Amino acid sequence: MHRTTSTARRRGQSAAGRKDETIQIRASADTKAILNRAAAMRGQKLSEFMLESARRQAEETILDQRVFFLEPEAHERFLALLDAPPRPGKEARARLARKAPWEG
Repeated sequence: MHRTTSTARRRGQSAAGRKDETIQIRASADTKAILNRAAAMRGQKLSEFMLESARRQAEETILDQRVFFLEPEAHERFLALLDAPPRPGKEARARLARKAPWEG
């Protein structure tokens, strides 16, 4: 039987998942306090919270910038839909008019 003793492997991390890079940032005391508070609420260390939050934001930013290509005719139809979106139906209007559950 082969036994692995590396810390990374015991935690289920591969060598590719190692954290070898350093990121340093400066922040105001107020910003650090709110980040610490949020991290504590999630049961995370400040560095874990910040890295997870920054990575999530980075992924969202990248996904929002997807490029797609259309044939000229499809592009014109797409622009026309953006300029004149369909009107919401009766059901959609009713849902938008309802109070949110937390509003009582």
